[in-house]
This record gives sequence, structure tokens and C-alpha cells, in this order.
Amino acid sequence: MDRLRSVLGDDAVVDDPDVLDSHRNDHAKFCTAGMPRALVRPSSTAEVVEVVRAAGELGVPIVTQGARTGLSGAANAIDGCLLLSTTRMTQILEVSAEDQVAVVQPGVVNAQLSRAVLEQGLFYPPDPSSWEQSTIGGNIATNAGGLCCVKYGVTADFVRGLEVVLASGEVVRTGRRSAKGVAGYDLTRLIVGSEGTLGVVTEATLALRPAPEAALTAAATFLSIEDGIAAAAAVMASGLRPSLLEFLDQPTLRAIQDYRDMGLPEDVGSMLLAQSDRGLRAADDVARIAEICTAHGAVDVAEASDAEESRMLLEARRLVNSALEPLGTTLIDDVAVPRSQLVTLLRGIAEIGAKYDVLICCPGHVGDGNMHPTVVFDPADAAAEARALEAFGAVMQLGLRLGGTITGEHGIGTLKARWLETELGPIGLDLHRRIKAAFDPGNLFNPGKVLL
Repeated sequence: MDRLRSVLGDDAVVDDPDVLDSHRNDHAKFCTAGMPRALVRPSSTAEVVEVVRAAGELGVPIVTQGARTGLSGAANAIDGCLLLSTTRMTQILEVSAEDQVAVVQPGVVNAQLSRAVLEQGLFYPPDPSSWEQSTIGGNIATNAGGLCCVKYGVTADFVRGLEVVLASGEVVRTGRRSAKGVAGYDLTRLIVGSEGTLGVVTEATLALRPAPEAALTAAATFLSIEDGIAAAAAVMASGLRPSLLEFLDQPTLRAIQDYRDMGLPEDVGSMLLAQSDRGLRAADDVARIAEICTAHGAVDVAEASDAEESRMLLEARRLVNSALEPLGTTLIDDVAVPRSQLVTLLRGIAEIGAKYDVLICCPGHVGDGNMHPTVVFDPADAAAEARALEAFGAVMQLGLRLGGTITGEHGIGTLKARWLETELGPIGLDLHRRIKAAFDPGNLFNPGKVLL
């Protein structure tokens, strides 16, 4: 502690028990969290190096944290660890309109970066729901997605290069600034999504796009989940590329209607929300989407004529988390399957909910098959909690059986660590362990996360 204070300053090294207790967890429920030894807040790569070297010499584990908005327990403390917070590393070091890149420290908040580059007519597409709070470093750690990924892709698609502090205290630069480059193994892609287990990201070079044109939205309601999914598949097969394509099932819509009167009829089985960000062409895109939805059984289709109407139509999607909170504790899954398997997935989820007598609501990014089955239950009822955990596991099993994955964008953390071998297989898991050992032979970076 004395060594860290001498390098970082007293205010950057915290051991107050109340502060430590408040930094033990991310937003995931049912993930254990230990008591850290201290919280450190470096503001530069050099300071991160000093923290890593000091911890390494004494064998102290390091858990790197951003804004702790994660949903898998990856940022949770373990007993006796150092919490390395990147919240003081908040500089946008460069925005280049010519190269269409931004160079940032990991503590930059996603929304702040998006607004900063928009001032130069540029666009950073990855937009997780937590974009107003989550940091670029955290987004990189989990390879975060978001509403726009159906058109633009996920975080990994926009990370050109990284600066990373390794367990040895050495600093490595991966990737490059140029748009193309295939020299050597792709260490950048390896580190993106590694949840702080391989190194500490201290700088990122991110690709940008030209700012999108004005967007318009359509909302369609259907009597069944099958009709809603069929319409979504037809939209994706039409040649259109919506900038957003979201799905809400009947239990989710019912919860939203109970939370706030949106005028949704009780017999609505699903809702599809679609958006086009092609400016003057957006109105035609939205009209085509409306025609497709009508042809696939939509009972009602609303087309926005301006930005305010678009915002109102998207309100139902943004209300999901708030609407589910009054119903009980939630276990949020994020399985992803091929779009051809979405109806089977949703039917199976309904069967799982009935089998375990729990409510499962299922909103999701239907355009890329990434759904968020959310198990809702009474935390005061131990039997209900046990059934909820079984249902949570059954949903992951179903997703794998349908050729999908146990996590599309939230990561493994501790919440899903015991399921990783089921998806990867024993050989794949062994390769992961060998990669971890090559980067972090002392197992000091986020031990117990991702790999058990």
C-alpha cells in the first residue's frame, strides 16, 4: 500500500471498507464477490505498469473494473485482490477525420465518445444499452454489442489496435491504425472479449464511420411470436439492412403495459421494432418494412414520420428493464442462435418457463438472433430461486442445442463459467487455459473468471 501511494498518490489508493464494499460487484445477480484489499485508480499507462509490477511481486490478484455495468460478474472482486479502476483514464487522445479513427483511454464513457466524434461528422456504432454509463474498456472486455449491431457489428469490429499491460509489467501494442493488416496472429481480437483475464487495456484505437443520416422507425404488432419472427426474417431477407431490429414477446409486452399504458391490446403476441438510418431514403425503407410486416400478419403497424415519433415508438423497448423490476429479481440471459432457429428457441423458452413455474420474458436483438430471456422470480422464495436457476441453465442448454451460444454480448464472468466447456468442448477449453497461462502464468489477472 505504501509503494502504491508513493507512485499514484494517496487519493488514488483507497482502503476504506465502505468504499471497497460498494465496488465489489457489477450488475450481475447471483455472482459471488469477495472483499478486496484496496481500490487503485491509476490515470496513465505508466501508473498501471507500477500497479501490475507491485501486485506481481507480492502475488496479489488484480481485478480490472470500468463502470461495473456488466451482467456476468466479470468485474466482481475476489478476496484480497486489488481492484484496478480505469475511471480516471478518461482522455480522448485523438479523433482523426482523415483516418476515421479515435484513440482513447479505457475509462472513456461510450456515449461521451459517440458525441465527441459526432461533432466531426463521425460515428462510433457499438451502443450497448448501458452506453450512457459503460466505458470503452468495459465494452472491449466483453465485446459488447447493442441495438445497432444488426447493421454495424459489435465492439470487436471497430477495435483496430490496443495498448495492453501484461502480467510481467511489459506493455504491448497489438493491431495497427490502418484499415487493413494481417501480419501475425490477431492478438487484438484475442484480447477483445477476454474479460480482463489476459491483460489491462490502457489505450484503444477505434475505427469510426461517417455519421449516419436521420433515422425513422416502424413498430408492428402480431398475434403470435411465429408471425413476428417470420416478419423479422423477411425484413432481413429483403435486401434492406435496418439499423435496428428488435423483438418483444407477449410476457414482456404485458409487463410493459402494466408498467405504463402504451395502448397495447391484451391479445398481442409479439412486437417488432425496426429502424432505418438512411436519411431521405428512410421513409421508403420504413414503408417497405411496414408492407412486409403486414404481409406476415401484423395486426397493426405504426410508421414514424419524424424523429420524435421514432423516439415514441422505441419507448417500449427502452422500458423493458424498468417494467420488469417491479415483478421481482431477474436473471438475464443472452443466448444467440441462428435466425432460422428463433421460433424454436422462443417456443422452448415458453416450455421451460412452464416446466419450472417461472416467468421468462424474452426481448432481444432479433436481427442477429441474440435474445435476452429474462427469468423473473421472488427472491424471498428459496424454492422459486432454485427453479429460476434451473430454468436459466435450461435456456442455455436449449441455445446450444440449436447451434447457438451461451452468451452473445454479456460475457462469461462467473455467471456462466461452468457452462463454458459445454460450448467449447474439452480441447477448446484446454487451448483457452494454455493461452491464459502464456499471458498470465501466475494467474493474477481476474482469476476465477471465464475459466474455472
